[in-house]
Amino acid sequence: MTTERTPDWVPASGLQLRLTGVHFDAIRVRGVRGEAVLHHLATLTEGDPGPVIREVSGGRWNYFLLAPGTSKDFDWPPGATCLGPAARDQYVGVPAPHGNTFPLSWRCGPPQQGVFVDGELLHGVLMAQLVGEPE
Repeated sequence: MTTERTPDWVPASGLQLRLTGVHFDAIRVRGVRGEAVLHHLATLTEGDPGPVIREVSGGRWNYFLLAPGTSKDFDWPPGATCLGPAARDQYVGVPAPHGNTFPLSWRCGPPQQGVFVDGELLHGVLMAQLVGEPE
């Protein structure tokens, strides 16, 4: 079931592929690293980091959804894949808010209209975790 606060790009049931750079940009981080980034991001945002999609099989990716066009403002470190406006089409699977959406789910609850992960904050966390603190 969806509400008026759920964006129209979130399907009512199941999964749908969405073209990145249109409704959102995505930063993809694999497995344990992605979970660690999410943990730190959630701590810094008092448990509300914004929309994050988790894949529960395969690479166990975490997809951090940013406002469309904002991913290009940052130089993302190795280990973080930017899926945003690109020369070739890139898609992210988007699960419904509820029901059977295996292998994808909303890590921090379904998104709300106009709410995204803070790109600058995510970039800072990724730089600290994947590159390390500057000396």
